[in-house]
Amino acid sequence: MIIAIDGPAGVGKSTVAKLLAARLGYLYLDTGALYRAVAWKTLQSRIHPTDHAQVATLLPTTSIHMQFHHGAMQVLVDGVDVTGQLRMPEVTASASLVSAISAVREWLLPIQRQIGQGGSVVAEGRDIGTKVFPAAPFKFFLDADADVRVARRHRELVAAGRGGSIETTSRDLSERDQRDRSRAVDPLVLASDARFIDTSALSPDQVVEQMIATVSTGL
Repeated sequence: MIIAIDGPAGVGKSTVAKLLAARLGYLYLDTGALYRAVAWKTLQSRIHPTDHAQVATLLPTTSIHMQFHHGAMQVLVDGVDVTGQLRMPEVTASASLVSAISAVREWLLPIQRQIGQGGSVVAEGRDIGTKVFPAAPFKFFLDADADVRVARRHRELVAAGRGGSIETTSRDLSERDQRDRSRAVDPLVLASDARFIDTSALSPDQVVEQMIATVSTGL
């Protein structure tokens, strides 16, 4: 059983996916962590994330694995647990850039699908329902008003000790949206068979309740 959740940044995908996975007893797959892992390796190798050719040369000699302990996800790059470093500001910024590289997306595709074959999974990202798991029986696409998304992301950054001005957050989010929606390979789009949920005025628990209602009627 695979439940796919897509949507732009700041709509609450990660929070909702974790809650849904916990409620159902499924694994939570944060596909963004895989792109962050590639970004981490790129930075460690002193390669600029916009240098597509050089980033691609890293992939054949890179190993990325996800492992789960009591529901918690760990990401290993070349055998090293880098989970705690994947939310660093420089990794976050680089992840958005490497995710636009077609070679990276194709390289990570079988890794994501292999995880999905390991059991029941709630997977969240930006191309889960359209590319990674197009046959997933349940697909959701979350979105929210731009101002709501900016406020949510800014609160997340402040809570993590990385909060700048809200204007900077708004600009960064807008640039990320542009990259995600306009990239040539696997852009962020609403899958034709996905259920759209506007989370602007909903709490994470309310979103999860809607999802569970949909899933329960289809089982």
